[in-house]
Amino acid sequence: MVIRWAREEDLAGLADLERAADTMFADVGIVFPPDTTMIEECDDPGRVIVAGRPPVGFALLGQVDGLTHLDQLAVHPDHQGQGVGTRLIEAVCDAAGATSDAITLTTFRDVPWNAPWYARRGFEVLPPESWGPELRALVEHERALGLEIAPRVVMRKTLSASRP
Repeated sequence: MVIRWAREEDLAGLADLERAADTMFADVGIVFPPDTTMIEECDDPGRVIVAGRPPVGFALLGQVDGLTHLDQLAVHPDHQGQGVGTRLIEAVCDAAGATSDAITLTTFRDVPWNAPWYARRGFEVLPPESWGPELRALVEHERALGLEIAPRVVMRKTLSASRP
């Protein structure tokens, strides 16, 4: 499966992919508020890494407090458990390493394919006293959207010092 930067024509179908991936959360009692897909707000394919043609997964990147921030990682349920998410997160780390010392993200603490999954890939929980002002504002924004429907954490992965 090819992992690549998105093209403009890829963006339109990614909201449906995100909604399909979100259905997996119902199995653990999490139902997202309506209209909370993040990818619909993105009009820049340069912020999105996709897996497959057509895409079966994507990673949406941003910047928070001067670091790369993983805004969203979604894999269609038909393709979960096949390493697509792992390949996407590896691509995110590779891309981020050129401009950032670390990657941050917010995720559900107790969902097996969220915080525990990221921890196995080198991410660590970042305590609130270590959050920068933009990260703090992002967490508050997520709460305002209604995403505080299960315990969430902020995580960070320090990238290798191989950047020039």
